[in-house]
Amino acid sequence: MSRSTLRPGALSRILPGGGPAGGKAGVVAPAPTKKTPKDPAASAVVHKGAGEIRIIGGQWKRTRLSVARHPGLRPTPDRVRETLFNWLGQDLTGWRCLDAFAGTGALGLEAASRGAAAVQLVENDAALVAQLNTQQQRLKATTVRVTRGDGLSALQQAGPGSLDLILLDPPFGSDIFGKALQAAARAVAADGHIYLEAPRVWVDEELADWGLVVHRHLKAGAVHAHLLRRGAVST
Repeated sequence: MSRSTLRPGALSRILPGGGPAGGKAGVVAPAPTKKTPKDPAASAVVHKGAGEIRIIGGQWKRTRLSVARHPGLRPTPDRVRETLFNWLGQDLTGWRCLDAFAGTGALGLEAASRGAAAVQLVENDAALVAQLNTQQQRLKATTVRVTRGDGLSALQQAGPGSLDLILLDPPFGSDIFGKALQAAARAVAADGHIYLEAPRVWVDEELADWGLVVHRHLKAGAVHAHLLRRGAVST
């Protein structure tokens, strides 16, 4: 996610002895009410539901889901998500997906809306996990599983070649991009896809050690969106 006080300048109109200018002696101005310290819980209520995400396509198309404001939370913009799923071909029927740093769940829920058979949303923050569970229940998304945990660990524990789509949107200030890409390269199927959202562009030469290449790239503001695939860098 009014208190009664003296108006600015009111004190300057009070004369010595307590009488207001032009008024009766002995009348004193009311003391200003002390402000109550902010209650963190109350602030959370104010911000809860202040934002929203919108499912762009599939069975939940145009569905809007309220999301709480949260420090560092950075939902993937609608335009970027729309472009990503255009790249993927819209229909994800039967796909196995992992949204490793789920946040609002916008990416993983979009995949489920478009037919993915199994979508795991992994998030470490307890408040965001509770929010993801609420979204999953509202949508009756039976193919979606919400897990509280570390996204990097989830990637490392995934079976080799077990995933058709891996969604990577780590905190931009973190230093785990390389480790996440290495683990994702192992877990993605031979014909699968890895989506990477990052604060800078990643090029084929630095992805080559993990056997990945950039299939598509888009820059939107400060966000670099990449669709990666297995393959060798062409020479």
